Amino acid sequence: MKIYLASKSPRRQLLLKQIGIKYEIVDVDINEHWDGTENVRSYVERMSLEKARAGKIKLNTNKNITVFGADTAVVLDDKILGKAQSNEDATQMLKSLSGRMHHVYSAVSLVTQSEEKTKLNISRVCFRPLTESDIENYCKTGEPLGKAGAYAIQGKAAAFIERLDGSYSGVMGLPLFETTELLKSAGIV
Repeated sequence: MKIYLASKSPRRQLLLKQIGIKYEIVDVDINEHWDGTENVRSYVERMSLEKARAGKIKLNTNKNITVFGADTAVVLDDKILGKAQSNEDATQMLKSLSGRMHHVYSAVSLVTQSEEKTKLNISRVCFRPLTESDIENYCKTGEPLGKAGAYAIQGKAAAFIERLDGSYSGVMGLPLFETTELLKSAGIV
């Protein structure tokens, strides 16, 4: 059975393929602005569900289909860091993460004709202290741009991570345990 993935993220696509899930992409565009006051857990779960709902609406069908949405946020001191838009953004974020522990919230949601379900994974990630040179060299790779918290755990930033307590795939953007649990509950796997 196939699902519709309400995400263009190549990492999420790769992770779904890793566990053998057949999917088709549905391109959605929702307002992902965080107002800075909404509880982070609520925000990430809401974004994940809104993406799946938007995918269902866009497909505009009465057929029994399953739409899957996901959202991930890097959180430091109860603040979402967002995606680095420039090397300056990335430098600031990486300096703030240097030598500290932060959380990565990753929610997944399923929307079908008859139900909506969401699951959340929270991981703790500890960065080693980063030198100016570490940050500058990493920014030169272009890898931090467009990434939540300005890093990709599956890329060169793996060398910055001293400890991870949680889900590696969740930090990548799709917690596979929670994803599989949701898909099992819908009879997909």
